[in-house]
Amino acid sequence: MKKYVEYITDVTCKLLAIDSPTGYTRNAAEFVVEEYKKLGYEPKMTVKGCVMVEIGGKNKDNGLVLAAHADTLGAMVSEIKANGNLKVSPLGGMNPNNAEAENCRIVTRFDGTYEGTFQLNNASVHVNADYSDAKRKYADMEVVLDEVVNSKEDTEKLGIMVGDIVCFDPRTTVTEKGYIKSRFLDDKLSVGVLLGLAKYYKENNVELENAQYHYITVYEEVGHGGAASIPEGVTEMISVDMGCVGDGLTCDEHMVSICAKDSRGPYNYDVVTGLIKAAKDNELNYAVDIYPFYGSDVDVTLSAGYDLRHGLIGPGVYASHGYERSHKDGVENTLKLLVAYCK
Repeated sequence: MKKYVEYITDVTCKLLAIDSPTGYTRNAAEFVVEEYKKLGYEPKMTVKGCVMVEIGGKNKDNGLVLAAHADTLGAMVSEIKANGNLKVSPLGGMNPNNAEAENCRIVTRFDGTYEGTFQLNNASVHVNADYSDAKRKYADMEVVLDEVVNSKEDTEKLGIMVGDIVCFDPRTTVTEKGYIKSRFLDDKLSVGVLLGLAKYYKENNVELENAQYHYITVYEEVGHGGAASIPEGVTEMISVDMGCVGDGLTCDEHMVSICAKDSRGPYNYDVVTGLIKAAKDNELNYAVDIYPFYGSDVDVTLSAGYDLRHGLIGPGVYASHGYERSHKDGVENTLKLLVAYCK
């Protein structure tokens, strides 16, 4: 499995380098489409901009969807200030405490891309007596443009306007010890895992009993990624998303996490049991946890009215929605669990 882990790591890094805040995902989706094509599949892009791939399988009356999402956190320009800097509104759950002092790109609709930094208003410690005590909230923060601008009019002349997308630098790095560190491992790392699974199937001539589909969604971070386009005959869907790591949970970055319950309720008992059995039988490093503040694509699929069994797994990711960290071991355990469970 090591070569597939390396492929997953490489393709994840390439995907992380493509900005894709929720609502601005076409470039990332097109990259995913091309990767599946290179592997020998025929992916299709939905009207909404998601990617659906039929992987194979003889029995189409008992199909399985494996879902991951390519959209990330980000922001949108909400106001051009009198000093030429930008107020922004979050896309998804980007906490301003985690985004402070991060480099970013402002994507205009017609006039190219500009660079800047997301800062607290009056960000100099030597000037701002309230710097340490100031609460970090979007109303009191701004994007400082790397352009000579001194007024609202200066910024407008660049072509920047309300509604432009703000993309934060992922700062991706892979360490010698196998740690993968980046913003937006949630959930581009799992997109990489599904691509690795597809590669494994092709190179090992795996014949699946039941139909399997890979569904790369693009609005997960705002709650409607998996709400549509599930193929006929699908009876089960598993979100492959980040596994939570934190106080009170047993998962770490070297494990595959199996979620028994999130903030929207329990996952299907039989699916969770089957995942645990597959992990046990294959001696994988795994954890079973409850995620206290979490919702997944498959939660949304059920809410949209689809009648199917549901589950959630993923490689352990520390510092979710911040500067995240996982490990190649967690990737390998997740890949192995999918191979075992989907036989």
